[in-house]
Amino acid sequence: MAVAVLATADGRAKTALSRKYAAQWQAARAAGETPKIGHATPPLRPARPPKPELLDPRDVPHRKPGSEAGRIALLHAVAHIELNAVDLHWDIIARFTDTPMPIGFYDDWVKAADEESKHFNLMCDCLAALGSHYGALPAHAGMWRAAEDTADDLMGRLAVVPMVLEARGLDVTPGMIKLFKQARNQPAVAALETIYGEEVHHVAYGSKWFNFLCGRQNLDPTGVFHDLVRQYFHSQLKPPFNEEKRAEAGLPPDFYWPLAADRKV
Repeated sequence: MAVAVLATADGRAKTALSRKYAAQWQAARAAGETPKIGHATPPLRPARPPKPELLDPRDVPHRKPGSEAGRIALLHAVAHIELNAVDLHWDIIARFTDTPMPIGFYDDWVKAADEESKHFNLMCDCLAALGSHYGALPAHAGMWRAAEDTADDLMGRLAVVPMVLEARGLDVTPGMIKLFKQARNQPAVAALETIYGEEVHHVAYGSKWFNFLCGRQNLDPTGVFHDLVRQYFHSQLKPPFNEEKRAEAGLPPDFYWPLAADRKV
Protein backbone atom coordinates (compact mmCIF):
# COMPACT_ATOMS: atom_id res chain seq x y z
CA MET A 1 0.00 0.00 0.00
CA ALA A 2 2.70 2.48 0.99
CA VAL A 3 4.78 1.83 -2.13
CA ALA A 4 1.70 2.17 -4.36
CA VAL A 5 1.07 5.65 -2.94
CA LEU A 6 4.73 6.59 -3.38
CA ALA A 7 4.65 5.39 -6.99
CA THR A 8 1.59 7.53 -7.91
CA ALA A 9 2.59 10.83 -9.53
CA ASP A 10 -0.56 12.95 -9.75
CA GLY A 11 -1.35 14.76 -6.50
CA ARG A 12 -5.10 14.18 -6.46
CA ALA A 13 -4.66 10.53 -7.49
CA LYS A 14 -1.93 10.03 -4.87
CA THR A 15 -4.07 11.45 -2.08
CA ALA A 16 -7.15 9.50 -3.21
CA LEU A 17 -5.17 6.27 -3.01
CA SER A 18 -3.68 7.32 0.31
CA ARG A 19 -7.10 7.97 1.81
CA LYS A 20 -8.49 4.71 0.39
CA TYR A 21 -5.71 2.65 1.98
CA ALA A 22 -5.94 4.56 5.27
CA ALA A 23 -9.68 3.85 5.42
CA GLN A 24 -9.03 0.14 4.82
CA TRP A 25 -6.40 0.08 7.56
CA GLN A 26 -8.58 1.94 10.04
CA ALA A 27 -11.59 -0.26 9.31
CA ALA A 28 -9.51 -3.36 9.98
CA ARG A 29 -8.21 -1.92 13.24
CA ALA A 30 -11.72 -0.88 14.32
CA ALA A 31 -12.81 -4.49 13.74
CA GLY A 32 -10.09 -5.65 16.13
CA GLU A 33 -7.75 -6.93 13.43
CA THR A 34 -3.98 -6.47 13.41
CA PRO A 35 -2.95 -6.27 9.76
CA LYS A 36 0.29 -7.97 8.87
CA ILE A 37 3.21 -5.64 8.24
CA GLY A 38 5.03 -6.76 5.12
CA HIS A 39 8.36 -5.81 3.58
CA ALA A 40 8.80 -3.70 0.46
CA THR A 41 11.38 -1.57 -1.28
CA PRO A 42 10.11 1.99 -1.48
CA PRO A 43 11.64 4.23 -4.15
CA LEU A 44 14.36 6.60 -2.98
CA ARG A 45 12.22 9.41 -4.41
CA PRO A 46 8.41 9.35 -4.83
CA ALA A 47 6.74 9.84 -8.20
CA ARG A 48 5.93 13.45 -8.96
CA PRO A 49 3.74 15.20 -11.55
CA PRO A 50 5.49 17.11 -14.37
CA LYS A 51 4.42 20.37 -12.73
CA PRO A 52 5.31 22.17 -10.53
CA GLU A 53 8.83 22.87 -11.72
CA LEU A 54 11.13 22.14 -8.78
CA LEU A 55 13.74 24.81 -8.11
CA ASP A 56 16.59 25.33 -5.69
CA PRO A 57 15.10 27.13 -2.66
CA ARG A 58 17.16 30.23 -3.50
CA ASP A 59 15.56 30.39 -6.94
CA VAL A 60 11.90 30.15 -5.89
CA PRO A 61 10.36 33.60 -6.53
CA HIS A 62 9.32 35.57 -3.46
CA ARG A 63 5.94 37.28 -3.70
CA LYS A 64 4.49 39.81 -1.28
CA PRO A 65 1.95 37.96 0.89
CA GLY A 66 -0.29 41.02 1.07
CA SER A 67 -1.26 40.69 -2.60
CA GLU A 68 -3.59 38.08 -4.08
CA ALA A 69 -0.67 36.70 -6.11
CA GLY A 70 1.29 36.42 -2.89
CA ARG A 71 -1.54 34.60 -1.14
CA ILE A 72 -1.85 32.19 -4.07
CA ALA A 73 1.90 31.56 -3.85
CA LEU A 74 1.57 30.89 -0.12
CA LEU A 75 -1.26 28.38 -0.60
CA HIS A 76 0.73 26.74 -3.40
CA ALA A 77 3.74 26.39 -1.10
CA VAL A 78 1.58 24.81 1.61
CA ALA A 79 0.06 22.40 -0.93
CA HIS A 80 3.57 21.38 -1.95
CA ILE A 81 4.54 20.80 1.69
CA GLU A 82 1.41 18.71 2.31
CA LEU A 83 1.98 16.53 -0.76
CA ASN A 84 5.52 15.85 0.37
CA ALA A 85 4.18 15.04 3.84
CA VAL A 86 1.85 12.39 2.38
CA ASP A 87 4.87 10.68 0.86
CA LEU A 88 7.02 11.15 3.95
CA HIS A 89 4.48 9.37 6.16
CA TRP A 90 3.96 6.46 3.78
CA ASP A 91 7.73 6.25 3.32
CA ILE A 92 8.38 5.91 7.07
CA ILE A 93 5.86 3.06 7.09
CA ALA A 94 7.55 1.16 4.26
CA ARG A 95 11.23 1.97 4.74
CA PHE A 96 11.94 0.89 8.31
CA THR A 97 10.14 -2.43 8.69
CA ASP A 98 13.40 -4.12 9.70
CA THR A 99 13.05 -2.25 13.00
CA PRO A 100 10.38 -4.03 15.08
CA MET A 101 7.78 -1.48 16.16
CA PRO A 102 4.41 -1.79 17.93
CA ILE A 103 1.32 -1.73 15.74
CA GLY A 104 0.54 1.70 17.16
CA PHE A 105 3.50 3.09 15.19
CA TYR A 106 1.72 2.13 11.97
CA ASP A 107 -1.64 3.35 13.29
CA ASP A 108 -0.16 6.79 13.89
CA TRP A 109 1.56 7.22 10.53
CA VAL A 110 -1.38 5.89 8.54
CA LYS A 111 -3.57 8.45 10.31
CA ALA A 112 -1.01 11.19 9.66
CA ALA A 113 -0.78 10.26 5.96
CA ASP A 114 -4.56 10.34 5.71
CA GLU A 115 -4.73 13.80 7.29
CA GLU A 116 -1.91 15.16 5.11
CA SER A 117 -3.86 13.90 2.08
CA LYS A 118 -6.89 15.84 3.28
CA HIS A 119 -4.69 18.92 3.82
CA PHE A 120 -3.33 18.77 0.26
CA ASN A 121 -6.85 18.59 -1.13
CA LEU A 122 -7.98 21.51 1.04
CA MET A 123 -5.13 23.62 -0.32
CA CYS A 124 -5.98 22.59 -3.90
CA ASP A 125 -9.58 23.63 -3.32
CA CYS A 126 -8.44 27.01 -2.00
CA LEU A 127 -6.19 27.49 -5.02
CA ALA A 128 -9.05 26.60 -7.37
CA ALA A 129 -11.28 29.19 -5.69
CA LEU A 130 -8.64 31.81 -6.54
CA GLY A 131 -8.36 30.65 -10.15
CA SER A 132 -5.13 28.69 -9.71
CA HIS A 133 -4.01 25.10 -9.17
CA TYR A 134 -1.16 23.02 -7.79
CA GLY A 135 1.58 23.05 -10.41
CA ALA A 136 0.87 26.59 -11.60
CA LEU A 137 3.96 27.94 -9.81
CA PRO A 138 7.48 26.60 -9.24
CA ALA A 139 8.15 24.88 -5.92
CA HIS A 140 10.91 24.04 -3.47
CA ALA A 141 13.12 21.17 -4.70
CA GLY A 142 14.67 20.48 -1.30
CA MET A 143 11.59 19.08 0.43
CA TRP A 144 12.64 15.46 0.00
CA ARG A 145 16.27 15.93 1.05
CA ALA A 146 15.55 15.04 4.68
CA ALA A 147 14.02 11.73 3.56
CA GLU A 148 17.03 10.85 1.42
CA ASP A 149 19.50 11.82 4.14
CA THR A 150 17.72 9.67 6.75
CA ALA A 151 16.83 6.72 4.51
CA ASP A 152 18.88 4.39 6.76
CA ASP A 153 18.20 6.02 10.12
CA LEU A 154 14.73 5.80 11.68
CA MET A 155 15.64 7.95 14.67
CA GLY A 156 17.14 10.53 12.35
CA ARG A 157 13.97 10.52 10.27
CA LEU A 158 11.79 11.07 13.34
CA ALA A 159 14.05 13.84 14.63
CA VAL A 160 14.22 15.82 11.40
CA VAL A 161 10.84 15.33 9.73
CA PRO A 162 8.12 15.55 12.40
CA MET A 163 10.19 17.09 15.21
CA VAL A 164 11.90 19.82 13.15
CA LEU A 165 10.14 20.32 9.80
CA GLU A 166 6.57 19.76 10.96
CA ALA A 167 7.23 21.58 14.23
CA ARG A 168 8.20 24.59 12.11
CA GLY A 169 4.67 24.51 10.72
CA LEU A 170 3.37 25.08 14.25
CA ASP A 171 5.49 28.24 14.42
CA VAL A 172 4.42 29.82 11.11
CA THR A 173 0.81 28.73 10.56
CA PRO A 174 -0.77 31.23 13.00
CA GLY A 175 0.73 34.07 10.94
CA MET A 176 -0.72 32.59 7.75
CA ILE A 177 -4.14 32.30 9.35
CA LYS A 178 -3.97 35.97 10.35
CA LEU A 179 -3.02 36.93 6.80
CA PHE A 180 -6.03 35.18 5.27
CA LYS A 181 -8.33 36.59 7.94
CA GLN A 182 -7.20 40.07 6.91
CA ALA A 183 -7.95 39.15 3.29
CA ARG A 184 -11.41 37.90 4.34
CA ASN A 185 -10.77 34.51 2.75
CA GLN A 186 -12.75 32.36 5.17
CA PRO A 187 -12.33 29.04 3.29
CA ALA A 188 -8.53 29.42 3.44
CA VAL A 189 -8.74 30.36 7.13
CA ALA A 190 -10.83 27.25 7.87
CA ALA A 191 -8.46 25.03 5.89
CA LEU A 192 -5.36 26.40 7.63
CA GLU A 193 -7.01 26.08 11.05
CA THR A 194 -7.72 22.40 10.29
CA ILE A 195 -4.11 21.89 9.27
CA TYR A 196 -2.83 23.71 12.35
CA GLY A 197 -4.90 21.59 14.72
CA GLU A 198 -3.93 18.27 13.17
CA GLU A 199 -0.23 19.00 12.66
CA VAL A 200 0.21 19.09 16.44
CA HIS A 201 -0.60 15.37 16.47
CA HIS A 202 1.94 14.62 13.73
CA VAL A 203 4.71 16.32 15.70
CA ALA A 204 3.52 14.41 18.76
CA TYR A 205 3.77 11.09 16.90
CA GLY A 206 7.37 11.90 16.04
CA SER A 207 8.18 12.82 19.62
CA LYS A 208 6.42 9.73 21.01
CA TRP A 209 8.24 7.23 18.80
CA PHE A 210 11.58 9.02 19.07
CA ASN A 211 11.36 8.80 22.85
CA PHE A 212 10.22 5.18 22.57
CA LEU A 213 13.33 4.26 20.59
CA CYS A 214 15.57 6.19 22.97
CA GLY A 215 14.05 4.34 25.91
CA ARG A 216 14.51 0.99 24.18
CA GLN A 217 18.23 1.76 23.81
CA ASN A 218 18.64 3.55 27.17
CA LEU A 219 19.65 6.80 25.46
CA ASP A 220 19.17 10.41 26.56
CA PRO A 221 16.53 11.79 24.14
CA THR A 222 17.66 15.41 24.36
CA GLY A 223 21.30 14.75 23.55
CA VAL A 224 20.48 12.26 20.80
CA PHE A 225 18.02 14.71 19.25
CA HIS A 226 20.64 17.48 19.20
CA ASP A 227 23.21 15.17 17.60
CA LEU A 228 20.83 13.93 14.90
CA VAL A 229 19.53 17.37 13.98
CA ARG A 230 23.09 18.69 13.69
CA GLN A 231 23.93 15.71 11.49
CA TYR A 232 20.93 15.74 9.16
CA PHE A 233 19.30 19.18 9.18
CA HIS A 234 21.00 21.51 6.72
CA SER A 235 19.36 24.77 7.74
CA GLN A 236 18.78 26.83 10.85
CA LEU A 237 16.26 26.47 13.64
CA LYS A 238 14.81 29.96 13.66
CA PRO A 239 12.87 31.53 16.50
CA PRO A 240 10.28 32.64 17.37
CA PHE A 241 9.02 29.23 18.43
CA ASN A 242 5.41 28.34 19.24
CA GLU A 243 6.35 27.03 22.65
CA GLU A 244 2.79 26.27 23.73
CA LYS A 245 1.98 24.07 20.73
CA ARG A 246 5.44 22.49 20.74
CA ALA A 247 4.96 21.54 24.40
CA GLU A 248 1.52 20.13 23.55
CA ALA A 249 3.28 17.96 20.94
CA GLY A 250 5.87 16.71 23.44
CA LEU A 251 8.74 19.02 22.44
CA PRO A 252 10.22 20.79 25.50
CA PRO A 253 12.29 23.97 25.02
CA ASP A 254 15.58 22.25 25.85
CA PHE A 255 15.18 20.22 22.64
CA TYR A 256 15.14 23.15 20.22
CA TRP A 257 16.48 26.32 21.87
CA PRO A 258 20.08 25.05 22.10
CA LEU A 259 19.95 24.25 18.37
CA ALA A 260 18.81 27.79 17.62
CA ALA A 261 21.51 29.27 19.82
CA ASP A 262 24.38 27.37 18.21
CA ARG A 263 23.42 28.23 14.61
CA LYS A 264 25.38 31.15 13.26
CA VAL A 265 23.66 33.32 10.65
